[in-house]
Amino acid sequence: MAFNVQEFKKEYTKKFEELFAYGYDEGSTTERFIALGDLVRGLYTEEWKSTVEDYIADQSKQVYYFSMEFLPGRMLKSNLLNLGILDCVREGMQELGLDFDEVARGEVDPALGNGGLGRLASCFMDSIASTGLAGHGNGIRYRYGLFQQKFVNGYQIELPENWLRNRNVWEVRKENKAVIVRFGGQVNLAADEDGKMTVRYENTRNILAVPYDTAQVGYKNGVINNLRLWSAEIPYGEEANFSTVEERDDVMRITEVLYPDDSNYEGRLLRVKQEYFFSSAGIQSIIRYFKKLKLDWNQFPEKTAIHINDTHPTLAIPELMRILLDEEGLGWDQAWEITKKTISYTNHTILQEAMERWPEGMIAELLPRIYQIIAEINRRHIEKKIPIYGNELAYRTAIIDQGQIKMANLAIIGSHSVNGVAQLHTDILMAETLHDFFVMYPQKFNNKTNGITQRRWVQIANEALTDLLDDTIGAEWKKNPLEIRLLKAFREDEEVLEALETVKLKNKQRFADYVLKTMGIEIDPTAIFDVQIKRMHAYKRQLLNVMHILDRYLQLKDDPSLDFPKRVFIFGAKAAPSYYYAKEIIKLINAIADLINNDSTIGDKIKIVFVENYGVSLAELIIPAADISEQISLAGKEASGTSNMKLMSNGAITMATLDGANVEIRDNVGDENIFVFGLKSEEVQSYYRNGNYHAYDIYEKNPRVKRVLNMLVDGSIPGIEQEGRDIFDSLVKFNDEYFLLKDFDSYIAAQYSADRIYADRGKWNRMALMNIANSGPFSSDYTIRRYADEIWKIKPKS
Repeated sequence: MAFNVQEFKKEYTKKFEELFAYGYDEGSTTERFIALGDLVRGLYTEEWKSTVEDYIADQSKQVYYFSMEFLPGRMLKSNLLNLGILDCVREGMQELGLDFDEVARGEVDPALGNGGLGRLASCFMDSIASTGLAGHGNGIRYRYGLFQQKFVNGYQIELPENWLRNRNVWEVRKENKAVIVRFGGQVNLAADEDGKMTVRYENTRNILAVPYDTAQVGYKNGVINNLRLWSAEIPYGEEANFSTVEERDDVMRITEVLYPDDSNYEGRLLRVKQEYFFSSAGIQSIIRYFKKLKLDWNQFPEKTAIHINDTHPTLAIPELMRILLDEEGLGWDQAWEITKKTISYTNHTILQEAMERWPEGMIAELLPRIYQIIAEINRRHIEKKIPIYGNELAYRTAIIDQGQIKMANLAIIGSHSVNGVAQLHTDILMAETLHDFFVMYPQKFNNKTNGITQRRWVQIANEALTDLLDDTIGAEWKKNPLEIRLLKAFREDEEVLEALETVKLKNKQRFADYVLKTMGIEIDPTAIFDVQIKRMHAYKRQLLNVMHILDRYLQLKDDPSLDFPKRVFIFGAKAAPSYYYAKEIIKLINAIADLINNDSTIGDKIKIVFVENYGVSLAELIIPAADISEQISLAGKEASGTSNMKLMSNGAITMATLDGANVEIRDNVGDENIFVFGLKSEEVQSYYRNGNYHAYDIYEKNPRVKRVLNMLVDGSIPGIEQEGRDIFDSLVKFNDEYFLLKDFDSYIAAQYSADRIYADRGKWNRMALMNIANSGPFSSDYTIRRYADEIWKIKPKS
C-alpha cells in the first residue's frame, strides 16, 4: 500500500476535524483513536470490495466459520501491521506530537469471546486471510459480551462490559442484508395441488437479524475477508408483532450477553435462542449468496464449506435442511447429502458430560420445524444403523435420548468431518469419548492441532523480540513461521542469549510498572515470573498451583534462609457466573495473595498478582514477560490449549503435564527444554476404570500435602472459612476428582528443578531460545492450511 508519513499526517488531521469539528490536539484519547480507526478503515475499503468481487467473479469456493465467540483483541495495530503501514503511522503520530501507543489504548477490547475458543477463532480469521483463502466468520454481535470482572474483598463480581459505548470503528452495519429468524408458533405440513408437501408457519415470533461486518485483513497480500456478526432487533412492517416492553426486551436479550447463566431453564432457553439465531441468520445469508451464482443445488458443497466450531452452531445442520426442503423444494435424500458434504465439525472437549444437550420439549416448543427435522434425522439414523451395527450401538449414537437432544451426536451425524484439536485429544475422542461414532464413521475423524498467529503474539505483543529475531535470522519468519528454527544455530551464542535476556527483562519491567500503577503491588522484574492465564476451571488445576505456593510459603516460614529464587505468581482468569466452585478458588487465591504479599518475613521472595478482567490486551502484556508457562491440567482433560503456544513463542518455558498440545510441544522442544510432571493420560484412565484412587490416603500419609490442605481449614488464611472448607472437602472427602494430591510431589519436584536451572542464566536462556526456535510449527497459518487442504477443499487466491 503506497502511503507516506506526510500523507498520513494530512489525512489524519482532516479526518479528526471532520468527525469532531476541532483540532486533534484538543481531543481525548478515545477521540484520537476513533479518528485513526476511521481513517484506517477507509484505507482498505477498496481492497475489501475488490476481494468480494473477485470471489463472485471466480465463483471461488468459500468457507464460513461459525463460532459462538470471537476474541479479536484490539484491532488497530493488527490492521496496520497487516496493511504494512504500522511504522509509517507510528512515525506520523509522533510527528503530530501524539503518543501512538497511548492512542492505541483508546480502543476497547471487543467483548465477543471468553477464552481459548474465541481467541482460536480470531487467530483462524487472521490466518485464513493471510494465507489467501476465501473464508469468513459468522457469529453474534454481543452488546455486553461475557462480563467485566471486578474483585471486591477477593470475590469475583460480574459487571456489564459496555464495550460499544463509544461505537466500534471497524464494523459496518449492513441493514440491506438483514434476515428474519423465526421462533415458536405452529408448523403445519400440507400437500399442494401437485401433491408436494408445503410448510406453513403460524403465530411465530419473528426476529430481525441485522449483520455487522468487520474486515479481516490479510498480511500484506491484498486479501480482505469478512467477519459477520448478527444483532437481534425488532423487525418493522408486518413482521413487527411486539406490543409490550417485555416482548421487546426479550428480543434485545438474544444478543446481549455471551453465555447467559444456564443453571436454570430460562438461561438454557436463551442459550438455545442465541445458537439458533446466529446459525439461522448465517445459513440464510450463505444461501442468498449461492443463489446469485445460479448454479444447480448439487454444486452447493463444491462452492461452500460450513465449519461449526464446537457444538454451539450445530443447529446450522437442521436449518440448512429446512431451507433446502421447505424453501427450495429439494427431496430429503438430496438435501441430506448436500448438508453432510457441506458441514464439518470441530470438537473442543474430551468430557462427554460437557457436550451440549437440550431438553427435547424445549426445542419442540421453541423451534417446532427444526425439531421435526432433527427427529427425522434421528429416526433415519437409527433405522439405517440397526441392520449394520445392531440395536445397542445404533441407540447409543442416537441424537434424541431420554428426552434430551445431544448436539455433538447431531454434529457428527450431520457432517463429513470431525476433528480434534491436538493429537492426544483426537486419540481420546476415537478411543473413548466418541468411540461408538468412530466405529461407525472412521473416515470422518481427523486431527488438526490448534495454532496461534505470531503476527499478534510476537510481532505486536513483543516488538523487542521481533527486532531481535529480525536482526539475528532475518525477516522471512514473518511470512514463513517455520523459518524461526534458524534461531537454533545461535543457542551457544552468548551475545544473542544476553540480548534475549535483555528483551525479557524489558518486558518484565513493563508488566511490573503496570502492576504497580494499577494494583499497588511492587514486584521485582528479576524474579521468576510464573504465569497461569486461562479460564478458571477445576480441570485446569489452578488449585495445584495454589498448593505449590502454600507449600513454598510454609518452607520459607520454617526457614527464611532457604535459597529459593524470588517468584512472582501471575494469574489471569474469569469464572463462569454460575460456577460456584471456580469462584471459591478465585477468592482463595486473592486471600492467599493478601496473606503472603503483606508478610514482611517473606519480603519479595513470593508475590502473587491476580489481574482483574483478563483478556487479550492483558495477555499481550503478560505473555512477553513470562518465564514459566503453567500448563498443568490433568492429563487427558485439556483438548489442546493455546496459551501454551503463545507463551513458548515468547520464550517462556512450559511447566506441563502431558496433556493436550503440551505433548506436541514436548516433542518439538525436546525433554531438556520443558518441565514435565504428573500422571499420564492412560494412568488417569486406569484409575477411573479401576476406581482405586484414594485421596484420603495421600492426605494422611503425605505430611506436606496434609500441612498445605490443613491451611484451608485451620484459620491460617483469613477470610476463607466457607471457601476453604468446600475446597478441602472436594479434595479429601470427595476424592479429588482431578488428582491434585497424586500429582503434588511430582509437581513440586519439577518446580524445584526450575529453581535450580533459573539460577544458571546461560542454561535458562538457551532453553528459552529453543522454545522460541521451535514455535513455528504451532502457527495457525499451518493449521488453517491443513483445514483447507484436508477438510474444506479450498485453495488460496492466486
